[in-house]
Amino acid sequence: MATLTYTPVDDIPKVHARARAAFESGKTKSVAFRKEQIAQVGYLLKDNELCLKEALKQDLGRPHLETEFLDLSPVYIDVAKAYNSVERWAAEQKAEFDLSFWAMGPKYRHEPKGVVLIIAPFNGPVVLTMSPIVGAIAAGCAMVLKPSEQTPATSALFAELFPKYLDPELYHVVNGGVPETTKILELRWDHIMYTGNARIARIVAAAAAKHLTPLTLELGGKNPVVLDSKSDIKLAAKRVFWGRCLNSGQVCVCPEYVLVPEHLQDAFVDAVKDVYDESFYPDGPENSDSLGRIVGESHVQRIKNLLDNTKGKIVFGGQVDVSKRYVAPTLVRDVSGDDSLMSEEIFGPVLVVIPVKDTDEAIRFINSRDDPLVVYVFSQDKAFQSKVFNNTKSGSAVANDTMIIVRVPGLPMGGVGASGYGYYTGRDMFEQFTHKRAFIDNPSW
Repeated sequence: MATLTYTPVDDIPKVHARARAAFESGKTKSVAFRKEQIAQVGYLLKDNELCLKEALKQDLGRPHLETEFLDLSPVYIDVAKAYNSVERWAAEQKAEFDLSFWAMGPKYRHEPKGVVLIIAPFNGPVVLTMSPIVGAIAAGCAMVLKPSEQTPATSALFAELFPKYLDPELYHVVNGGVPETTKILELRWDHIMYTGNARIARIVAAAAAKHLTPLTLELGGKNPVVLDSKSDIKLAAKRVFWGRCLNSGQVCVCPEYVLVPEHLQDAFVDAVKDVYDESFYPDGPENSDSLGRIVGESHVQRIKNLLDNTKGKIVFGGQVDVSKRYVAPTLVRDVSGDDSLMSEEIFGPVLVVIPVKDTDEAIRFINSRDDPLVVYVFSQDKAFQSKVFNNTKSGSAVANDTMIIVRVPGLPMGGVGASGYGYYTGRDMFEQFTHKRAFIDNPSW
């Protein structure tokens, strides 16, 4: 496995200058060139699947199958979609216009913004790196990637593989921590895509503001699940618990807490306990090869502090081993809105249950907090679904499932308010990195 080496801080402006010069050469104007580079992303992944899976196992304790589902399959979909669609996306488009402007031939096309920066997170170090890169390449941009230093095996592998598969003048990897990222943010970029937490997002946004650089921010948040009396409790328990444990809860669209009618809390808790017993029988979660680990000891300690200070009742789990980066799948019931577990995004396999009197109270609770990335509901009652979705705000809305929103091609994936702005996936990603340039030609007659 490759060893992570940080990029010398003094070299970072040189990398930026190389990318700028390569972009200004005009090489990326060719759609055929873009298609070739998009295909190379696919080859990079396919040729090195096992290495990437092993890197993620080292960084996150991630089972290979989970990496296939979370990180690799979505990128293959994005590669195929971009390769087959980029000619149409980049083609000149006729604008809708009033007949009086017909002679001017109003039209527009998507032009590349220029040299873009992608700052990727630790929790999806392949999909949240490679999908934006596919969008940037399809758009015709040059790109510098800053992967997470918290996933050293994966980040080192990117630095090794990129120059072997992608144009080394246009597409670069800068590895490092705070000093390297600080230097990167001093430079002028034509677009920045950042995925991570809101605290760092504010730093990125402040740096971007100095150059009026446009941003895409994918930030996550505390995603609620709302149940009602017509919910299929067993189905909800299975899908919510699975979504909470995927990647050990380190996914921005993971369900964080469940708002359940008071009279159904016992039934829901019992159903989750049954799912837990089925999932980890007979050896328990600590010995399971299907449960990953938390990315670092500081993150484990943070989650431990939240659990130590909760006033809710821990139904199962709660065990933490900082040195092994292990947090047991945990269910906590009878939690209130001012509890430690509701003070921040947990980003771990801890599911919180909050009893409410009715749907109106659940809606008020959601609206009293930062806008989440996703609102989930479980019910066959369409009126209930509509009431929750129409009276709350979130990046996406999902009924009767969790997590699946990230796997549906063609749907924009993005936040609102504190959960971010801008979009991932497909054409929406392409449009993040392009500018709609308008054209008219006023005849002289």
